[in-house]
Amino acid sequence: MSSDTSKFKTVLNKTWNAFRFIIPIILSVLLIVAFVQAIVPVESYQNIFTGNLFLDPLIGAALGSISLGNPIVSYVIGDGLLQSGVGLVAVTAFIISWVTVGFIQIPAEAFYFGKRFALARNVTSFLGAILIAIVIGGLL
Repeated sequence: MSSDTSKFKTVLNKTWNAFRFIIPIILSVLLIVAFVQAIVPVESYQNIFTGNLFLDPLIGAALGSISLGNPIVSYVIGDGLLQSGVGLVAVTAFIISWVTVGFIQIPAEAFYFGKRFALARNVTSFLGAILIAIVIGGLL
C-alpha cells in the first residue's frame, strides 16, 4: 500500500513540475498574442491571408516553419489567429509546420543527422503541412 502511495506522490510531483514549467510559457504567449492583437489591426491578417485554399496554407506553413517555440504555444497562437479571422486552412498549416518543420534549426539537425536528411525531412514536412491543411479545408 505504501508503495502505491509513494508512486502516486512521485507522479503528482512530476506533474506539478511539468505544470510549473508550462504555465509561465503559456502565460507569456497569451500576453504576446494579446499585445500583437492590440497593435496589429485585423485587416492586416486579411491582407496576408486572403482565403485562397492554396495560397493561405503556403503562407501559414512558411510562417510556422520559421517560427521557433514550444508546440503547446502554437495552439495558443493558432487560436489567436482563428479569433482574428484567419481561416482554418492557414492556421492548420501554421500549426503543423511549427511542430514539424524547423528551418532555423537545419544547421544543428544537419550536423547530427546529415545535410541530406535534414533537408529532406524539412521539405517533406513543409509540403506535408500544406497538403494536410488543404485536405482539412476540403473536408470542412
